[in-house]
Amino acid sequence: MDVLLDTLRQRELKSLLLLYLFVGNVAAYCPKPESGDGIILSYEALLKNDFPEGSEVTLECGNGYEKQSGSGIINCIDKKWTDPDLVCKKKDCGPPKAQPHMYFDTSGGTLFGSLIKVMCEEGYQISGMNYKKCYSPGWFGKSTCDIVTCKKPIEVENGKNSWNADGKPEYGQMINFTCSEGYVMLGSRSILCTKTGEYDPLPPQCIDQNIENININKNKGNAAVIISVIVVTLVVCIVAFILNKFLMRRKGSYDTGEDLKPELLQFQTL
Repeated sequence: MDVLLDTLRQRELKSLLLLYLFVGNVAAYCPKPESGDGIILSYEALLKNDFPEGSEVTLECGNGYEKQSGSGIINCIDKKWTDPDLVCKKKDCGPPKAQPHMYFDTSGGTLFGSLIKVMCEEGYQISGMNYKKCYSPGWFGKSTCDIVTCKKPIEVENGKNSWNADGKPEYGQMINFTCSEGYVMLGSRSILCTKTGEYDPLPPQCIDQNIENININKNKGNAAVIISVIVVTLVVCIVAFILNKFLMRRKGSYDTGEDLKPELLQFQTL
């Protein structure tokens, strides 16, 4: 009987010991470390599931960040992780390299994740993306600034232009026009390719000189008629004004004086 009791007691002690060891081990584990502010767990730490007392874990800077200070090592002590000393900062892509006739609006900064606007000088237009973004390897977004072109100038009837190249006129280029013999130009002799891709002013026209002379004579005749009407109107007004003055004076010479005061009438009698 005593032997049986001793055996049971030994089994109970063993069970209590195992339970104590199990509970002790569970209590001595740390939770999985958390990351943030550009800080992540190292690859080795990500592969682990358990972090018992005394475990050591290395933290690293995440994508787009670089280490500013600290070792990145934390330890599991009393079921808690020591405070990390790693400080990470965003990578700086720096000023982007500009293509010819290109410039940027970097008011949003040049750090990781920033966007900058791509712009072209006057007379040039963007081909590609109109922005660039800062990623970990550097700036992303390809674009160029191409010069603005205008359509080939039209052929003027009874005239010609100075453009004889195969390509299109570019921003700032001037096209000159001439008319054939016997024709006169209506409009500007030169047009300019502007930043909008349009010409300013519009191309001229070449008009038959005889038609132009007829129009000029017609305009002169119309002008003569208008001047004649104005002159006649002025003469009539002047004559009417003079006649009105003359009649007013004659009316005053036959005044009987009935409206005068008696004293003045007496004076006139004397």
